[in-house]
Parts: sequence; C-alpha cells; structure tokens
Amino acid sequence: MSAQRKYPIGLQSFQEIREEGYVYVDKTAEIYNLVTYGAKTVFLSRPRRFGKTLLCSTLHAYFEGKKELFDGLSISRMESKWTKHPVMSISFAGFKGSSIDELNQWINLLLTDYEKQYEVEVITTTPATRLVRIVKTMAEVAKERPVVLIDEYDTPLLNVIGNDEALDALRETLQAFYAPLKQLEPSLRFLFITGVTKFSQVSIFSTLNNLDNLSLIDQYSSICGITLDEMMSQMEPDVRALSEAIGKSLNDTVDTLRVHYNGYKFSANSPEILNPYSLMKCFQWKKFKDFWFESGTSGYLVRMLKKYNVQPSQIGAFEAREADFDTPTERIINIVPLLYQSGYLTIKGYNPEVGKYYLDIPNLEVRIGLMDQLIPNYITNPVLLRNEIADIVLYISKGEIKLGLEKLKSFFKTVPYCANIDYEGHWQQMMYVVFSLFGAYADVEVHTAKGRVDMAMIYKNKLYLWELKLNSTAKSALAQINRNAYSSRFQRLSLPIVKIGLAFSTKRRTISSFLIEE
Repeated sequence: MSAQRKYPIGLQSFQEIREEGYVYVDKTAEIYNLVTYGAKTVFLSRPRRFGKTLLCSTLHAYFEGKKELFDGLSISRMESKWTKHPVMSISFAGFKGSSIDELNQWINLLLTDYEKQYEVEVITTTPATRLVRIVKTMAEVAKERPVVLIDEYDTPLLNVIGNDEALDALRETLQAFYAPLKQLEPSLRFLFITGVTKFSQVSIFSTLNNLDNLSLIDQYSSICGITLDEMMSQMEPDVRALSEAIGKSLNDTVDTLRVHYNGYKFSANSPEILNPYSLMKCFQWKKFKDFWFESGTSGYLVRMLKKYNVQPSQIGAFEAREADFDTPTERIINIVPLLYQSGYLTIKGYNPEVGKYYLDIPNLEVRIGLMDQLIPNYITNPVLLRNEIADIVLYISKGEIKLGLEKLKSFFKTVPYCANIDYEGHWQQMMYVVFSLFGAYADVEVHTAKGRVDMAMIYKNKLYLWELKLNSTAKSALAQINRNAYSSRFQRLSLPIVKIGLAFSTKRRTISSFLIEE
C-alpha cells in the first residue's frame, strides 16, 4: 500500500501548507507570469472551493518576499529579486451576514487588525477613509508600494441575492468601501480581486481604469484547479494509492476520476480541469462521492432557478457569447451566466468565427449533485427517494428494468408530491431528475424525423427511449415509439436500444402501467 500523504482539505494558508508538508500543486509559474507581465489591477472569477483563497494566500507570501516557502517550486527558478512589499488582505470568504450592521462589523475587524499592525491613529470611523490611511501608512513604513488582495468580494451580495432591497443596501456599503481603490490605484504595486460573480455599480468595476478581467483568458485558465497533466505529474502517488484502495487499474482509476471530477474549462482554449476540492477529498478518503456538494450548496442558485422557471432538463447544452459571461448578476435576464460562474456549467467548445461558446454540465458529480438539489421541487420527502434510488440502480444496471420500474411504482405510491402533477411535463422532469441522480445521461424532447422522444437516456452502454403518457396507457406510448421509428434517430450510436412505454395516473399518483421492448 502506498504511503498516505497530507491533503490540505479546507486549508487555505500557503505558508501552513508548505511548512507542514501538505500536498501542493505548483501554480507558481502562472503566478510569476501574472505579477510580472500582467496588469497590476486584476479580477478573477472562479466557482467556490476552486482555490481562489489559496491563490490569494500564495500571492501574499510572494509579495512579502517569503522566498523560503517557494523552495523547489517553479517560481524559485524564475524570480531573482524577491522584493518585500507591504500586503493587505481583505477577505469576505467567511462572511455569513445579510445586514449592513453585520457587514460594517466585518469590515471594522479587518481594518482594525491593520491599524494595530501599522500603528495607524484612528481619527475616523468611515471605512473608506480608514482604508486610505492604512494603505498610505503601509507605503510610508515599508518604503515600497503596497499590495491589496480582496478575496471573495461578492460574498455579502450573494448572501442576499433575490432580496433586491437588501442587495441594494449592501451594494452601496461595499461601493463606498471600495471607492478609495480608484484613488489608491496609481500608488499600488498590485491589486487582485476574486469572486464568483460580477456585480454592476460596485466601484471595483465601474471606476478602476485598468481592471483586467482574467476570467476567460487562456494563459490563466488553469491558475486555479488541477489539470490532468498536473494530477499525473505531481499527484501520481495519490492516484496509485487510490487505485490500490478501490481495486482498479491505474488507467481505470484515472478514467473514473475524469468522469466524476474533470471537465471544467475556463476559456476557449483551456485545458480540462478537475475540481481541486473533490479530487483531494477523493484521495483522502479513497472513495468517490459528490464532495463538492457535500461541502455546501449555493442557495442563491436554487432561488434563481425558481425565479427564472428553469426546468432540470434545461440545465445544459447552452450557447453564449463572451459578453454574456460579463453580465452583472443583478441584471441577468437568463440563468446562464450565473450557472457558469457558479460552476454548474462550463465551457465545452468555442467557435471563433462567430464568437460563440458552448456550455454544458462539467461532470458526473455536478450532474448528480445538482439534481439532488432539485428533487424537492417534485417530491416533498426527497430523503426517501435517495434511499430507494440505490435499489432502482441495481435493477437497471443488471438489466432488470421491470423490477426497477415496479420498485419506482411502489415508491411513488407512498410519498406526497408537490403541486402541479396534473400535466405530463411534471412527470417528465421528475423522471429526468430521478435517472440523472444515478449518473445516467438523459435528454428530453429529442427531435427525430417524425416527432420528439419524451426522454432518451444512456446508461451502462444501453440506450433507453422513453415515451410518457398521462392518464393513458403504456401500450399507446410504446406504439408511438415504434410508429414514429424513433430508434432510427440513434442508429449511429451503435448501442442496444430499450424502448419503454410508461403511463402515469394523476388519480393513483403513480405509474399506472409500463411496457418494455428490447
């Protein structure tokens, strides 16, 4: 058995990671290029738990000239000066409040620490004025231009998204706090801002003259997250240890890691990137789970999905132009920018001739986790369904479809439903969510030469064609599949095809009948 290594799960301090011997995937070449050749006022958007805070911590250590922490890393062979700058780190990563008072208290604590460190006399309670005095004092004391790092700037706003009144109030407070950065910009060595989303009318974006948004730039696309090459070159012992623990070959283990956690792309020519949090957790616990969702879900995203009436089957296969990614969150007219910024969609392709990006769900973890969050919209006791899903999966995976559907039918009889069960679309979306929960790739309303298949699903190297009927019969549903020759649409897949006619009854509130043809 390979030796266990230490993984920095939830640990965001670069200094502690290096000093205590935790696994660190070397991003310092990109960091060196950023601070040496890039703009000095920079914004980077990435989903939560993708390493933004660790990146800020690494920049903090670099600008403080802590050369010893970088021994053996790429930057140690690139940097020769190691000039020490005063650094101010402002982080909203842990802020949970939703009121102006809570936000002001948080800012006050941040500023007080620096006022004590640099012996700044407090002659005003205005956060903006205090910020200016601190930065100017840092420059005077250190005789070098200061660096300001702002991590997760948008957390206070995301806490109240959907509440327009609270959003406006917090935005105005942050706008007043960030306003001095415009005045300070010429005297700063570097200003780095991270967040998940982009909000308009916050002075970070509206007044900074030279703000460089790196979020879609190829050369910085992998500055957060872990590429497959990095995993195999820097984490190969971890992959081997995992393969030994789960009893799979190295190649099969890599394939499984890719399916579960890979697939993110943050620019047109980005390499595919693995979710760093989920990958580290998988290596630590030697098992595959939806770790990213277990670490917390974006409540604001579920609220926005409801606001824009987005059905589960509509999440994926979107198209967007670059301007769509830059749409301020409170001005969006569709859910695509927020889904992308939050990590539920990612770039899968790009057409430079028309400037169009193609987006989809990045991997199996996100597909399953997202559907798990949406199932309460269809069944009021989702815990019961999750427990039953395991049995249904076993039946389907063994080809015992009839037993699986009987199990689902029996289960539906025992649970209360949400409203709106009297139209076919509700049952269609519910079935889509159910099957997505165990990793099947499904699509609804798939066009064919003679109509549309209600649901097409690929699972365990088989193609399942579903036709759903409400208050009708499974016989008529199966007849429609055959009459319209739906299977001819999928012949190029060269997969065994299973046809399923499924009827639901609003009176019985469950599956009333089904027919299977293989």
